[in-house]
Amino acid sequence: MLVARSVALFVAAALFEIGGAWLVWQGLRENRGWIWIGAGVAALGLYGVVATFQSDDAFGRVLAAYGGVFIAGSLAWAMVADGYRPDRFDVTGALVCLVGMAVIMYAPRGD
Repeated sequence: MLVARSVALFVAAALFEIGGAWLVWQGLRENRGWIWIGAGVAALGLYGVVATFQSDDAFGRVLAAYGGVFIAGSLAWAMVADGYRPDRFDVTGALVCLVGMAVIMYAPRGD
C-alpha cells in the first residue's frame, strides 16, 4: 500500500510540474498570456508541496527518484498535449529511467 501511495504521489507531482512548465511555455512561447503563466507558476508550487508527502525523509532520494518519473511523464505529456510520437529510443530511455526510479525509491534498505 505504501508503494501505491508513493507512485500516486509521483504521478500527481509529475502532473503539477510538467503541466506547470507547459502552461508557462504556452504563456510565453505561444503568447497565451499572463493567466497561463500564473496558472503554471501555481502548479509548479503545488508540485513542491506534493513531493513533501512522500514517506521517505531523504529529500535527495525522493527528488532523484522523481527524475525518472519526470522523464517518462514528459514524454507521455508530449504525446497527449502536443501530438509528439516518441521513437523506440525515447521509450527505451524512459523505461530505463523508471527502473532506476524504482531501484532508488523502493529497494530494500537496512537503515
